[in-house]
Amino acid sequence: MLVKIVAVITVLLIQDVSVASARQVKMRMVNEPINTGQNWGTNEQESLKPKVKPANFSGPPHLKRLVGRCFSKTINSYKYELCPFQNVTQHEQSLRWNPYSGILGIWQEWEIEGNVFKSMLMKEGDACMSKNRKVTVSLRCGALNSIANVSEPSTCEYSMVFITPLVCHQHSLLVYPTLSESLRSRWDEIEGELFNEEITLQGYQKKLTQIFQDAGYVLNASKKEQLMNAVKGDSLNAPQGDFQTLELCSAAYAVLEEEIRRLKAQLERQAQDPDGNPLFNMDNLYT
Repeated sequence: MLVKIVAVITVLLIQDVSVASARQVKMRMVNEPINTGQNWGTNEQESLKPKVKPANFSGPPHLKRLVGRCFSKTINSYKYELCPFQNVTQHEQSLRWNPYSGILGIWQEWEIEGNVFKSMLMKEGDACMSKNRKVTVSLRCGALNSIANVSEPSTCEYSMVFITPLVCHQHSLLVYPTLSESLRSRWDEIEGELFNEEITLQGYQKKLTQIFQDAGYVLNASKKEQLMNAVKGDSLNAPQGDFQTLELCSAAYAVLEEEIRRLKAQLERQAQDPDGNPLFNMDNLYT
């Protein structure tokens, strides 16, 4: 295929033929899920492909100020970037031929402990052996929005501390005040059931989790599947050049073949001497 394209371009240069109807095509790099050197020198974010769509914003309303912003910190030759309610990425700051660049986690849900938003859970990152990478982001009070530290307690499972003035108030991460009136009433009801020993602690936790799911703070199985399928749907509508499936690649190949056939016909019509005879045999370029 490449030989054919080069041949056509060569003919254009030699004959200095201007094809007015030919459209300009913008070339782009084919992205990879994890950059291991194939796209050396490209933009760090360009090569990253998520497995799942980020969940919608949820949690304390004042944290919405962080949406659309990203914060980075370099630790031990790795640049970590947190985009709250979007993703966490890691980029190796190295001059070697294959520096690592990948997704550590995509925003999914909150980890709630009692009545407190304990941490943001970024899951379904790039594959790591038999599992996907994930990040637990803990929020701490601080004067400025910044990443304080990143560690890897277990293989491919990361812990990040993000400091922000948005959580300095003692009630800034409480869950109950953020719920709708109907969900607060349900919580009050199960508190009474637990107090009166009408339900077990296990039953209480199950009902409380259901409340958090209805609030959108914790994902149920159906919502997780929706986020997975959303990415698959985006892949089917990927721009030309992003061949994420064999079907997309085959379709693009067919379009390219038709384009070459059309250009060949135009060249044959225009590359003629005054008597109408062809200046060269186009078929020789395609053997």
